[in-house]
Amino acid sequence: MTDNARTTVPVLDGRHQLTIHAVTPAPDSFDIAYSITPPLPEDPGGTDPILLTLEAEDGLGNEYTDWGGAFGLAPDGTHTEGTITGQPALPTEAGELHVRLTFLQAGKEFPHELTLRVPTDT
Repeated sequence: MTDNARTTVPVLDGRHQLTIHAVTPAPDSFDIAYSITPPLPEDPGGTDPILLTLEAEDGLGNEYTDWGGAFGLAPDGTHTEGTITGQPALPTEAGELHVRLTFLQAGKEFPHELTLRVPTDT
């Protein structure tokens, strides 16, 4: 299990690095903030677009589905910044979240599994 503080893993056949910055609970969902270096291509005319999907299960066995997200080029142009949302909300007693993030590009899937800590109120 990671502490979610700058958890970094290689993705897309090692061409990029995914960094998880935070898991943020909300009343009806949760967000995972991330960045990808180098940035993902943004020109759909020049390359095949890359999409990200989420599947998750917490330490209690509850399952979560993808509820969308957003990403874009960072202001300095060095990386892609984004969030992906899962639902329903996370119970505080969950403790950990087993996440499968799958990048989709040109009909290929690039899945990556991580275990993240669920923040608790202290």
